[in-house]
Amino acid sequence: QVQLVESGGGLVQPGESLRLSCAASGSIFRIDAMGWYRQAPGKQRELVAAITYGGSTNYADSMKDRFTISRDNAKNTVYLQMNSLRPEDTAVYYCNVHLFSVGSSLKIYWGQGTQVTVSS
Repeated sequence: QVQLVESGGGLVQPGESLRLSCAASGSIFRIDAMGWYRQAPGKQRELVAAITYGGSTNYADSMKDRFTISRDNAKNTVYLQMNSLRPEDTAVYYCNVHLFSVGSSLKIYWGQGTQVTVSS
């Protein structure tokens, strides 16, 4: 069984920063891609950023200059550093992990979501 635990969300003012974390634990054999998605009220879930095991990254165009994704493979953890936050960044942020658990094929797991609210 695999668990994803997210942390780091909260309420901030425009222009401030937040760092999200997502740690995977359980019967993990190998983790491939890790990423972050977000979903604002009334909108579809969208990709924020993704990172491969080797560190190659991919960002949504509107966030590539303000957000940075990184990972610590030894800790099975992915991070999202968000700078210069805007009210339109308000959403629930979900981590997304592609991994092989012990004795299983590749599966995709989602975190429980963490609320990020940007408001003055």
